Amino acid sequence: MSCLVVKSGGRRGFADVSAELSRVRPDLEVVAWDDAALDPARVDYAFVWSPEPGGLARFSNLKVIFSSAAGVDHITRDPDWPRHVPIVRMGAADTARQMCDFVLWAALSLLRDARRYAVQQSEARWNRPGDPARMAHETRVGIMGLGNLGADVSRHLAHAGFAVSGWSRTAKQIDGVTCHAGPEGLEQFLPTCDILVCLLPDTEHTRGLIDGALLRRLRAPAGFINVGRGPQVVEADLLAALDDGTIGGAVLDVFCEEPLPSNSPFWSHPKVMVTPHIASEASFTARAAYVGALIDRFEAGDTDLPLRYDADAGY
Repeated sequence: MSCLVVKSGGRRGFADVSAELSRVRPDLEVVAWDDAALDPARVDYAFVWSPEPGGLARFSNLKVIFSSAAGVDHITRDPDWPRHVPIVRMGAADTARQMCDFVLWAALSLLRDARRYAVQQSEARWNRPGDPARMAHETRVGIMGLGNLGADVSRHLAHAGFAVSGWSRTAKQIDGVTCHAGPEGLEQFLPTCDILVCLLPDTEHTRGLIDGALLRRLRAPAGFINVGRGPQVVEADLLAALDDGTIGGAVLDVFCEEPLPSNSPFWSHPKVMVTPHIASEASFTARAAYVGALIDRFEAGDTDLPLRYDADAGY
């Protein structure tokens, strides 16, 4: 009998994962990370979020590490993670669907100036705009990062009526989306964007990429949505761009420090909507079903699993 160790979502997460896997893979033993009776040598698979340093290294027979989220930085920041073991990013259907819905909501909120009206409501102030609202088909949304999530989001926005462009490190083709790639492509991409969406992976090349110089190359006053990672944005530069009108509004789901400190200026900024890193959070039942299906594939001899972490690319 194969064994999966779980460290994600606390007791409720473990209960949901166990229940789903007992339904779809009754022959798979599911144990909690902190189970005192756990024999590390019996563990074949790990489903984890932010394991403590050295935690994964104790499993000498580990075959696959499943990240409970789309990112893997919470695993690879451990200097002792076993590099011979493949890491697979979360790709449950709910992960992409939730991200698509969140980014569409954020883009429409920026398009219709939802933050301004929320402030007016809090002040019981009735103030109508002088000009008619811009519509989706008149607005170009640019997506930085065209991986699994970025590609799905770009198609979702295009289906909703937005003009959509995308940028990635390597060339991609997506129906209905104007795709750019590489340094030259970035120069062409940025000036076309009315709203910029960050969906980049967290790598040494993306940290600090979104700075004042990049933001000033957008169509001012641009909207900005960050659902990638906090460190990709120079937060002081973003605040300056919001204050000087370069950025007309922002929806921020991720930050350099999380939870966002109570004294952060983002909380009270009149042009900013803050959400607590909830853009895409598939149910543990959906995640467990995804992991179970991939374990089936792996044990059938298919080692080329989807969304596998590439150490050279950094994601």
